[in-house]
Amino acid sequence: MGTTGTIMGTSRFLKEQSPAIQIVGCQPEEGSQIPGIRKWPEAYLPKIYDKTNVDRIEYVSQAEAEAMTRRLAMEEGIFAGISSGGALAVALRLSQQLENAVIVSIICDRGDRYLSTGVFPA
Repeated sequence: MGTTGTIMGTSRFLKEQSPAIQIVGCQPEEGSQIPGIRKWPEAYLPKIYDKTNVDRIEYVSQAEAEAMTRRLAMEEGIFAGISSGGALAVALRLSQQLENAVIVSIICDRGDRYLSTGVFPA
C-alpha cells in the first residue's frame, strides 16, 4: 500500500458513493521486497492511514509481482513498475474468487525505474 495516500483518498471517495464497495489493499509477503508497496509495522503506518477505509489486505510475493509486471508489458503493452504488477496479481486472484464483481486496480508506477533490476530481461 506504499504511503497509503492513493488507497486512502480513493477509498474515502468511493465509499461515500457506495458504502458497499470493498477496498482491498496489497502488501508484500514476508521476505518480499517490492518497491512502492511496503509492509508497514503498525507503529510506523503513515498518519493518513485509516484501517476502517480498507476492508481487507491481500499479500503478494515478489516473484508473482515481477512475473505480472512482465506479463503486463508483453501482453498489454503497459510498461508499469513492480508495485503495479503486484496490485494486478492481487486483482486477478480476486477475480477468480468473486462472482459478478467489478474489480479495479491502479497502475501506480512506471517500468523505466526498473530497467537495471533484471525484471525486464532482454
